[in-house]
Amino acid sequence: MKIDRNERVVLKKKLNVTDLSGEKVMIDFESGKYFMIKGSGNDIWDMIQDEITVDEIIKKLLSEYEVSEEECEKSVDEFLGKLKEFEFI
Repeated sequence: MKIDRNERVVLKKKLNVTDLSGEKVMIDFESGKYFMIKGSGNDIWDMIQDEITVDEIIKKLLSEYEVSEEECEKSVDEFLGKLKEFEFI
């Protein structure tokens, strides 16, 4: 899945999120599923609490992590793709 970098990301669903030693544990009470997020996924999750563009997410991550833009874009695309799949965004 290729996400348009100008696309605005908006959370559709508020989840119960708990921080456990650097990882986030999210619980979707509607589906009964839980998810663990670590690494840059934590940062992306924090950024999408307010509406933001995919491009803004990528630029912020590039300023914080030593990673190529191509690799960063691929990771953001995969993570947001999963969130879309579960209808969180």
